[in-house]
Amino acid sequence: MLDVAATAGVSVATVSAFVNGTVPVSAELRGRIEQAIRSIGYKRNAIARSLKMGTTKTIGLVIADITNPFFTDVTSVIQDVLHRSGYAVMLCCTDEDPAVQDEQISLLLDRMVDGLIIAPAGDDHALERMLSGADIPIVLIDRICGGINADAVVLDNQRAVQDAINYLISLGHRRIGYISGSLDTSTGIGRLAGYKAALESAGIPISDDLIRFGNFRERDAYNAAIQLLVQSDRPSALFSANNLMVIGVMKAIRDTGLRCPDDISVSSFDDFPWADVFQPNLTTIAQPVQTIGEQAARLILGRIAHRGDQPPQRIVLSGRLMIRDSCRPVSDSLLDPESAWNGAPHPWFPHAKE
Repeated sequence: MLDVAATAGVSVATVSAFVNGTVPVSAELRGRIEQAIRSIGYKRNAIARSLKMGTTKTIGLVIADITNPFFTDVTSVIQDVLHRSGYAVMLCCTDEDPAVQDEQISLLLDRMVDGLIIAPAGDDHALERMLSGADIPIVLIDRICGGINADAVVLDNQRAVQDAINYLISLGHRRIGYISGSLDTSTGIGRLAGYKAALESAGIPISDDLIRFGNFRERDAYNAAIQLLVQSDRPSALFSANNLMVIGVMKAIRDTGLRCPDDISVSSFDDFPWADVFQPNLTTIAQPVQTIGEQAARLILGRIAHRGDQPPQRIVLSGRLMIRDSCRPVSDSLLDPESAWNGAPHPWFPHAKE
């Protein structure tokens, strides 16, 4: 700054005000300072500035799986909102590994980020220990962690899956296979609870033979779906608890010589850009990705701006069932006469198409 000030013929205070944007600088002085900066190649020392100002203007964002379109879409929204407020995002991906999560959060805390937005990767106790001494705002997204007293933006996973299973039941399906995510996460627990609640409400027995674990992974879901599809009394419909797993499910259907929806109906949690170009178009639960990202970013900005003792907020959003072509009524020969679906509007779902 001394060199820039001398070259521009201004005070160091004026250079500082221009570089940090703390005080308006006239157009004439601004031009001289910019020219001086270019001529000597000055670059602001972000670390030194952070030590002096007590802020890095950086938010750490920890997501569970960067290959999952849900997380990449939410990341894009969060980054856009924070960028408009002058914050940069330092992104980390845990790959659903709690040990990696610990390393990355430690790294972000060492980098003195001003706040953390986290989609937890399981092992609530480890995450609680890691964050216990962190004196910065924390917002949880998608998943909650019972021991962390922090703001959160989540979906009502149980209600969303219950709606989807109710829809399959309305089409006459009674043997509905379920490909579950990991039960180390609140999303895995909530979605499985929704599946069971829908069956119980309809008086359909819950069978462990129809539940397999895909752990939110395509390959694991493929193997899980194969196990269900080769049963002598295979299910007439499959539900996948996330978008990556449904790819494995569709591959398993193909590799067992079956066709969707002619031989088996398929529905999935998470909508994604190619769901309506899949053949058949996939029936999915769409999450309000834009709202999740915006709310998470605004919560962290609000906590940074107004530190205080306000109780944490938990924003619970609703999913939307996108009815497309991958689900079909069960053949009349497999139905009880009273449960047959005749194509008329169902009281739960008045529109049979999206």
